[in-house]
Amino acid sequence: MTIIAEEVLLLAHEETEGKQLVSSAYLDSALGGAILAELAVSGRIALDGKKVVVEDAAPLGNEELDAALARIAGDSKERKPESWVYRLQSGKLRKRLLAGLAERGVLSEDHRRILGIFPSSRYPERDASVEQEIRERVRSALAGAVPDERTAALIAVLRAAKIDRKAFPGLDRQRVKEITEDVWVGKAVAKHIASMNAAAAGSVAAAAS
Repeated sequence: MTIIAEEVLLLAHEETEGKQLVSSAYLDSALGGAILAELAVSGRIALDGKKVVVEDAAPLGNEELDAALARIAGDSKERKPESWVYRLQSGKLRKRLLAGLAERGVLSEDHRRILGIFPSSRYPERDASVEQEIRERVRSALAGAVPDERTAALIAVLRAAKIDRKAFPGLDRQRVKEITEDVWVGKAVAKHIASMNAAAAGSVAAAAS
């Protein structure tokens, strides 16, 4: 079974050539949020007011999820969800998850060098049935079916990182909004991306002046 973060990765890559559909910064933010989302739908964490709290510290048996849960449980203070998106997201997490999907035969790994110098990696699909099942769940929800909690969280994270419009061209944005309006993890990813963009804009303005 795939976790939400792996589902985000599959939908964020083109199937045939394995090209990444959004920037690494957006994708990494989505993955940090997806880890939080999985812990939330598994009953391990919840939103108490504006802070993330641990409700059950029992391991789930997944290395990435258990490490994140232990980190949240062991923190000296309660933090806002967007703070945890920032702390959990990283390029290393993305690469570990991609490697795990490749080891299980879901993806292939294609490592190359552009112009013989710059390293580049692509992850074309090897077992298309895994992503197909994910797409069927999402499409069913977008078509009007009531999504389960995991699917709603997945759609919320995809929307926040603008992966939804790449993975599902022509989707009904109003329907996406209806599904995701109460999903706090999606809002946390959106806030982190907004702050990241604001910081980048500030750096550009400072350099220009």
